[in-house]
Amino acid sequence: MDKSSIGASSQHFTASENIVSALSFDTYMHASYSYQVIADRIKEFEEDLDDDHEIAVMLASFGQSVTMTVTGIGYSNPSTLTFYGYVGKQCATLIQHMSQLNFLLLAVKKADPEKPPRRIGFVRPTED
Repeated sequence: MDKSSIGASSQHFTASENIVSALSFDTYMHASYSYQVIADRIKEFEEDLDDDHEIAVMLASFGQSVTMTVTGIGYSNPSTLTFYGYVGKQCATLIQHMSQLNFLLLAVKKADPEKPPRRIGFVRPTED
């Protein structure tokens, strides 16, 4: 990844990975930008998974590590990301401030060998 920088004469952040070519600093600080970066990384990770594995996320911000099988991710600007899925067999939703994002992507065996592997869906807010 090319190191991004803030130009001295303009107030635009330049990213180089087909995400966005030039963003205002405000936009860069929004959850929608983080959402897009995370979506790209997850899609890259999922491309390498075979049909016997699905993606899980290890979270380490609860005083212990928790593995969550993520089925969807959404966001709410300016600073909230939401992860939907399962912890064990329990339905779970994690609401996370952008400044607290730290997780590890894991390849895990499918929960149900008879079903296709789950892949993460991405939920974009609708304009009302």
